[in-house]
Amino acid sequence: MYKNILLTIDLANLDGERRAVDTVVEYARAFGAQLHILTVVPDFGMSIVGSFFPPEHEKRAVETANEQLHAFTRTAIPVDIRHRHIVDHGVIYRVILHYTRETQCDLVVMSSGRPDLEDYILGPNAARVMRHARCSVLVVRDDGEAH
Repeated sequence: MYKNILLTIDLANLDGERRAVDTVVEYARAFGAQLHILTVVPDFGMSIVGSFFPPEHEKRAVETANEQLHAFTRTAIPVDIRHRHIVDHGVIYRVILHYTRETQCDLVVMSSGRPDLEDYILGPNAARVMRHARCSVLVVRDDGEAH
């Protein structure tokens, strides 16, 4: 049913990603799917903010995110699951939507976001991806238990 699954990972909230990772591993095994594991380094938004950082800051942030993503998947994704890593930067939901097309995924799996009060409805990135993706989107909520 699913051949290409895009999993989004928030490196700043790895504990909250565990349930989504467990879910996507089950789906990948069940369908023999390829996983595309994406993390996004957020951009500064306004160019004036970016001017306060050294020019190489963005490149270093992407390199660090790549190292962190690889370290995380070494422990979280079983070796029998085919997967690739994608690290990019920009507006989070826009980058996710770009990679839904780029990977030709038929399913996006993402966590609902950090369990803050304002996220009880749905995080802003998950909501935007759900509204605009041309494929199915599974938003996995963390049940609050330690995993």
